Amino acid sequence: MFEDIPEEQVRLAEVNILRELPQSELEYLARRCPLLHLAKEETLTLGEYQRGVLFLLSGRVRVHEPTFGKRELTFSVLEGATVVGQPGSKPRPPRVLRVQALEASVLRVVGWEDFEALVLRNPEVGLKIIGLFGERLEEYEGRLSDLIRKEVPARLAGLLLRLSEREDAMVGCGDRRIAARYTHWQLAGMVGSNREAVTRALGVLRRAGAVETRNRRIYITDADTLEDFAEMGR
Repeated sequence: MFEDIPEEQVRLAEVNILRELPQSELEYLARRCPLLHLAKEETLTLGEYQRGVLFLLSGRVRVHEPTFGKRELTFSVLEGATVVGQPGSKPRPPRVLRVQALEASVLRVVGWEDFEALVLRNPEVGLKIIGLFGERLEEYEGRLSDLIRKEVPARLAGLLLRLSEREDAMVGCGDRRIAARYTHWQLAGMVGSNREAVTRALGVLRRAGAVETRNRRIYITDADTLEDFAEMGR
């Protein structure tokens, strides 16, 4: 899976926490840190890289915890260029977290020592990663709260609002498009349900005029109605 491909193809400089770094730092990381090339549907176990950081340079991946039966917990669906997983200097308790490529993806593996040295030389990188993981933690806490207090339509409405705000893709007539394509199965993993329940919930939101689906993408057509659904159960 490791490949030596030209640096200009992997967009290391575009990773959200590495922007504005000196070229010398980017070149150093490129020399020191190997590339990981995942084909579509290929999966790796995140624990193999727990003493370090994975940068998603291009493509799209899903971070999830496999379970038995129809349900599966999806923590995030990420698109380049960003950080995958959570950096750490020590091995963590056994836990099977997997990264699945939803399309051909390229990652760079940065060992903990190299990452720590990078932050010591460039403290702004440390501040950016704290901010990034703070945002993700807030999102996860909100999803956990919804899982306890809300039914599937309300949980799905809240998720779609968060995705639309994060991906920020406006189209004509004031509609907001969720840029990435999500299957019903992937959405189910993100709201703690199953595919059938999410399909029914999406139908409820569609009939209420809150969302539409076009060419396998979800469009928010009435944000106020979607927010009303998201508030249900509070």
